[in-house]
Amino acid sequence: MKDSDNEVRRQVREGDPEVFARLYEEFAPAVYRHALRLTGDWSTAEEIMSETFLVAWRTRARVLEDGGSLLPWLLGIATHKADNARRGLRRRNLFLARQPRPRVEEDFAPRTVGRIDDARRLRAVQAALGRLRRQEREVLTLCVWAGLDYRQTAEALGIAVGTVRSRLSRARKKLARLAEEERELPGARGEMTSAAAIAALTVREDPT
Repeated sequence: MKDSDNEVRRQVREGDPEVFARLYEEFAPAVYRHALRLTGDWSTAEEIMSETFLVAWRTRARVLEDGGSLLPWLLGIATHKADNARRGLRRRNLFLARQPRPRVEEDFAPRTVGRIDDARRLRAVQAALGRLRRQEREVLTLCVWAGLDYRQTAEALGIAVGTVRSRLSRARKKLARLAEEERELPGARGEMTSAAAIAALTVREDPT
């Protein structure tokens, strides 16, 4: 945005629709990607993105006048929404697992094949993240994929910077251990697993 962060915050607090529209245009993709990584479901991620900006508009008066980018605030809302959605998805999947499976007609169109491949990769990442506690998963996705530094992640989740560091450290240790276990399985050829790839990603250091 061309305006300073504090000016944007002031305008958002006052309910300026044009500024809020620019906020959506700039940060909606990041909110969507964050929701997708936490839920593993495209349609749910879209719903979370919409709900996040709806909640942001309703609670805009809570935005502090001084501060940096509003992305941590938005991702904090999305994280809460994703946590609720994950519980709903889990209940729905348990219900569907008990139902007879419908016959699926194969479609080998290139776009469909690509979508299936993306879904497989997403499931692999979700399987790795699923081995983490919710708090560890949230910190990992914010720090590693959303690109927030420790201070911004702490702001998004409403926790201390030290807590962010400790949760991230635990998450990476668990993923490294999981990756080692996967490499030792029969048939594994030493390739990098989803868990190892996640653990190897860098984190943006707090500039302060």
